[in-house]
Amino acid sequence: MGKKVKKEVEPPPKDAFDPLPIESKQAATVVLMLDSPEEDVLAKACEAIHRFAEKGDENRSSLLGLGAMEPLTRLISHEDKTVRRNAFMAVGVMASNNDVRRLMKKLNIIPSIISKLLPEEDVVVHEFATLCLASLSVDFTCKVQIFDHNGLEPLLRLLSSPDPDVKKNSVECIFNLVQDLPSRVAVRELNGLPPLLELLRSDFPIIQQLSLQTLESITKDAETRTAFRVEQGFNRLLELLTTKEFSDLHVDALRVISNCLEDTESTKLIQGTGVLEKLLQFIITPTSPEVQTNAVKAISRVAQNSENRKILHEQDVEKALIDMLVTENEGVRTAVCRAVAVMSNNLSSKDTFRNLDGIRPIVQLLNSEGNEVKEAAAQALSSLTNGNELNAYAVSEAKGEELLVRLLQDSCSGAVIHAASVLTNMASQEALRCNIITHCAMKALLEPLQSTDNHTLISATQAVAALACNADGRAELRNAGGLLPLVKLLKSNNTEIRRNACWAVSVCANDEPTATEMCKLGALEILQEINCSLNRKNKFSEAALQRLLDSNLSVKYSLTGCLSHTDIIADGFYDPGQVEKNTLLVPALEDIAKQVINQHRAIIAVNGKPQDQYVKAKGWGFSTYFTLFHSKGRQEDEKQRDEDGYKPLQVAGVVELWTLPYDAAFHCLITQAAKVVLPQNEEAETYTALATLVCDAMGGPVDIEKQHDFPWQLHLSELKFELRSNIIPIGKIKKGTYYHRALLFKALADRIGVSCSLVRGEYCRAWNEVLLSSSPKNGFYIQPQRYIIDLMHQPGNLLKCGTPAATQYQTI
Repeated sequence: MGKKVKKEVEPPPKDAFDPLPIESKQAATVVLMLDSPEEDVLAKACEAIHRFAEKGDENRSSLLGLGAMEPLTRLISHEDKTVRRNAFMAVGVMASNNDVRRLMKKLNIIPSIISKLLPEEDVVVHEFATLCLASLSVDFTCKVQIFDHNGLEPLLRLLSSPDPDVKKNSVECIFNLVQDLPSRVAVRELNGLPPLLELLRSDFPIIQQLSLQTLESITKDAETRTAFRVEQGFNRLLELLTTKEFSDLHVDALRVISNCLEDTESTKLIQGTGVLEKLLQFIITPTSPEVQTNAVKAISRVAQNSENRKILHEQDVEKALIDMLVTENEGVRTAVCRAVAVMSNNLSSKDTFRNLDGIRPIVQLLNSEGNEVKEAAAQALSSLTNGNELNAYAVSEAKGEELLVRLLQDSCSGAVIHAASVLTNMASQEALRCNIITHCAMKALLEPLQSTDNHTLISATQAVAALACNADGRAELRNAGGLLPLVKLLKSNNTEIRRNACWAVSVCANDEPTATEMCKLGALEILQEINCSLNRKNKFSEAALQRLLDSNLSVKYSLTGCLSHTDIIADGFYDPGQVEKNTLLVPALEDIAKQVINQHRAIIAVNGKPQDQYVKAKGWGFSTYFTLFHSKGRQEDEKQRDEDGYKPLQVAGVVELWTLPYDAAFHCLITQAAKVVLPQNEEAETYTALATLVCDAMGGPVDIEKQHDFPWQLHLSELKFELRSNIIPIGKIKKGTYYHRALLFKALADRIGVSCSLVRGEYCRAWNEVLLSSSPKNGFYIQPQRYIIDLMHQPGNLLKCGTPAATQYQTI
């Protein structure tokens, strides 16, 4: 064997530095090492910073102050794997500090992090990179940046990572991202549902919970719910719900189910999967309040479909819901009341809730301290009483009126809306309506009528319309000052509010004082303006205007030139003449009385009641536009006051209001008409007799060829001078023309119960129209025909409308 040759070791180069182990106890020194060109130094420095940062937030703040973040941000992209890994570990831990995250945004670190989420990267890098993104994604700006740099796709891919920390961090980041709609849609488009559903089988509860919370968020999207059904999502959730060990996850699972049940397809699907039965079991079986609350919410979603309501009704869900009302938890009570509201859309369920005495405990919840409970209880009662008379009475039996009226003044708008709706439903029954009014409901509605919330205004105006059917209700609204906000709502730009306000005004106009007050507040002008607009006009606005005019016959005749047979002229009526086009200004009789005598047309007034029968009380005043005395409803009011024995009030310091002078001549004509006209047997004879009486009282027949010589104008001027007034009582006129005679005929006919209308023409013309029936021919009744009664030339002559003779009377 040959001899071994001994090798000589070459000495190191003279310029080489021997390895130097450094041990530092100062963080500042380690931060300086982050700028070292040596990979080993960098790796060890990053590792040391990671360990230091893990010890607490104070350390992380200290490192931030020492300037550690700038070099760490560079090192996460270092070529050396170890350096890169350790840098990510440090950055991931540092990102939990708020100030660090703010700096990270400025340093634009997110693109660098996302670029390291590739499959070939180290799993530790994945863990701390996703941890960093999870911390950053709580900030809206960072979420947008992650989405814009396509960070969602690699995060979804990492949900299948074998490392549980990577899964946890990734799903947490995704959960933060999907709080925004674009990310929700992107998860579906990137097929992110399967890995999320797979996480439900994880061994780690935190991963399961984060997955469920993410599913809850993304299933708010309709197309995602469709994909959820395709991926058999309900089966995965049922696995959780049927496993007792996962009881801490049941709440989140129920929330996902509740979202999915917005779709009809989902509600059909759960019937065959056992989910519906499990939901009912959660309601019946005592569990945690949060689980019960979410189970009831899911039931509410199921009940949105009419077919599902039938199924739930067959499962006796009503009893289960009522039994849950005894719980002390407000969240459960609120959910139950809302479920009752939905289930009450089923007619059978409405009756079942009443039969099980479920209405009483719901009424009692109106007295709760929590706003949500009160609102939900009112919502349930609104649904229960809608179109159900017996349920309305059940609410009343539970003393619900007082609580509901009190709720109208609640600070919660939802409670006010539903309370007003319940009262509206109950007010359809007269007995209940009277009871509601006794609790000062109209006064309580004053505040809702001035709300800025449209839904509140809609409900409030509906309640006013329902309660104003009673005279007491109208009086309370008027006395409480509720007419002003109601009239203002006529100007609303909201179609439904305006329509409801019109309807309420039309109901309130059923009595004279309320109608008069609304006219003073400008309701007539507003309604006239609405009805001139093609866009704003509606059936209710037309009805409201007509009702107001019906309660103000003087104004109606002045504006429309016509009084129908149902418009009964009462004492205080006056004819101010036809108003000018495009104006609603009708002067009040009291204002006319204050004017000096002028050359304008005389105002003809009707008043057959002796002066001592009037009430001179403070508050009977009127505006400068309209008069108090012009309604057919006044007869009933006067009759009531006479029966009550009213006497003129003597109030110190109060000036008596002007009243229309008594017209004794007109009173005599009424007595004479009753004696002469009423004994007549035939309709035609009745009209002829009355026409003759009117003609004789107004100067007798006038030859048609000599009517221009008839001195009626001079006669009226003399009367104005004699009375020193522009107002002439109709009984004083002894030489009257067409419009005087037609008005007298109508006034007398209304007093003795003879039907006729009054129509104003042009050039001082007016006439009365009547309906006359002919004798039946061959067993068939002929439709009544309209006739004009001649009061001027041939008294009592009946001129068939549309014939030349009638046209001549109207125009010549």
